Amino acid sequence: MRAPWVAAVAALCVLAASSASPAVAQTQTPRPPVRRPAPPPLDTGVRVRAFGDAGIRWFTASKTFDAVFGSEIGPLFGGGVEVLWGRHLAIEGGILRYHGDGERVFVSNGEAFRLGIPATATVMPFMATVSYRFVQPRSQTIPFIGGGINWHRLTETSDFAAAGDDVSSTFTGFHVQGGAEWRLTRYVGIAGVGRWSTVPDALGAEPSSAATAFGETDLGGFDATVRIVIGRR
Repeated sequence: MRAPWVAAVAALCVLAASSASPAVAQTQTPRPPVRRPAPPPLDTGVRVRAFGDAGIRWFTASKTFDAVFGSEIGPLFGGGVEVLWGRHLAIEGGILRYHGDGERVFVSNGEAFRLGIPATATVMPFMATVSYRFVQPRSQTIPFIGGGINWHRLTETSDFAAAGDDVSSTFTGFHVQGGAEWRLTRYVGIAGVGRWSTVPDALGAEPSSAATAFGETDLGGFDATVRIVIGRR
């Protein structure tokens, strides 16, 4: 007697479950995929930016600068203009300045003796550089590498200088550089730049000079500078 009732109850349960399934399925509507905001578009036209540099140079003619000016490391200051063409190409022209005060020296057997005669030197490199910039849409850091040609204006003066002792000449050299720029705002960035330059046959022309005695002729060296950039990336 109980078997028909049990079968009827089981049938009703199956019917209720089958009728509830579509309702549950209807309440679980699939959510649309989350769309991330698109990155800001990169500039692809021509932009002009200005920059200022401050740093130091380790001179290749280390013995000469150390003997005359007390250190082979000197401060550099300058600035320039950079033209960005598209996303990756940069062409820049910049000028730097080093000024040192020291004394004339007499070199004997590789040892320098100060003569108590004041001497000054001013080195003004003009750098023309082409760089490749590794720009990524979502990154505020922009590494770069480049190279170019430079012209170094060297002016040397000293008290009681004989004819031909003072120097004022321009020499041509080459350089390579690399670094990275960090964007602080849309129009302001800061960069670190490392540059190696060579300016052969710029020193040692005077028989009585310290550079001649030490056999040093290169006016270049390695520059480490911090750069403030004004302009869009």
